[in-house]
Amino acid sequence: MAISRFLAAAAALALTVPAMADDLKGAIDKDYPSLEALYRDLHSHPELSGHEIETAKRLAKEARAAGFEVTEHVGGNGLVAVLKNGPGPTLLLRTELDALPVEEQTGLPFASHVRAKNDKGEDVPVAHACGHDAHMTIWTGTARRLAADRGSWSGTLVMIAQPAEETIGGAKKMIEDGLFTRFPRPDYNLSLHDTAAMPAGTIGYFAGPLKSAADSVDIEVKGIGGHGAIPQYTRDPIVVASAIVMALQTLVSRNNDPFHPAVVTVGSFHGGTKHNIIASSVKLELSVRSMDEQTRAMLLDGIKRIAENEARAFGVPEDKLPVVKVVESVPVTYNNPDLIAHLVPAWEGAMGKDRVLQGSPLMSSEDFSEYGRVEPKIPSAQIWLGAVNRQTWDATPDRTKLPGTHSPQWAPDAEPTIKTGIETLVTATRSLLPKAS
Repeated sequence: MAISRFLAAAAALALTVPAMADDLKGAIDKDYPSLEALYRDLHSHPELSGHEIETAKRLAKEARAAGFEVTEHVGGNGLVAVLKNGPGPTLLLRTELDALPVEEQTGLPFASHVRAKNDKGEDVPVAHACGHDAHMTIWTGTARRLAADRGSWSGTLVMIAQPAEETIGGAKKMIEDGLFTRFPRPDYNLSLHDTAAMPAGTIGYFAGPLKSAADSVDIEVKGIGGHGAIPQYTRDPIVVASAIVMALQTLVSRNNDPFHPAVVTVGSFHGGTKHNIIASSVKLELSVRSMDEQTRAMLLDGIKRIAENEARAFGVPEDKLPVVKVVESVPVTYNNPDLIAHLVPAWEGAMGKDRVLQGSPLMSSEDFSEYGRVEPKIPSAQIWLGAVNRQTWDATPDRTKLPGTHSPQWAPDAEPTIKTGIETLVTATRSLLPKAS
């Protein structure tokens, strides 16, 4: 990215940053009661991944009211809101629409009591336990502010609301449905994600790999079933699968370079029907995380090698060796270093250095990464958004005692989190789409 082309505009902007920041804070304060009402409504009415019909309608209504041209049903329930405001680059800002199958335990007066059918037809609780309700509210507040103050930036905004982030796939579906061909192709992609690792009112930046690649792996461990009292005539897949689970841990502890993060988690182990029956098969479900392609390849190759050879060691015939399948993958979320280097001074100037902190990568994953991988690659960044109440943060030195995202107790400190998120995105937009002097 040619940062130099921003320098003249950025220098002019720097002279007015304090005044613009004060004006922005005042506008956000004025708008906040309306945004809080939206946040509470979204929080109380969550929808599962792929079922975000009413949520998408609500955000489409908000974007149209702000003056955006809105297209619905992009890649399913996704929506794209475009605002053209003169010459200049194009910036994509993403939010997510979906919630999780979690039973909320926050005790909030507007807590979710929603239950819904998942894709398997099962009745499950639903809650915004990952903070997407806050993200959507920030997205809406940002759209309002930038549409109302078009004199502070020049270019094109493409604001997207993505379905099915939690189940990984919504980003790909939007891209396949013409996100970068039917609509203005962005020069930059940007998003926020709330976190329990920072207090509300702060943001965290990081250059390079921010979130891991994730591969979901299914292993069917086959055997020869029979009577539990006559094991000598069987090849017990439960014993084989147990050995596989234990041996898989050596991929991280003995095969992996310790300076390259890696995780192999066996999250599901299913096999057998009764005490005295040796099963014919066992199913394992794994979550595999890595931060680079070399580590990823080592892990996936190692899983197959261990599964097959543990089975051989127990005498499983060659025609019954385990079947290993990668059923779902998402790449590393990578923050473009040049983009981060450009944005950090803008945030520090507008928000204060004490609120703009060095963040840290995590082994969690998501599909925002997909938007930056379409050739030619688009500089992208995701920013951590602190969401823990400041008093709670200061009073809890042991951070493991704080509930985090995906917890039934997760509840961002709404007002400072939402206000800070809007400040962050509006400031970034003004910096990346500067008004020509």
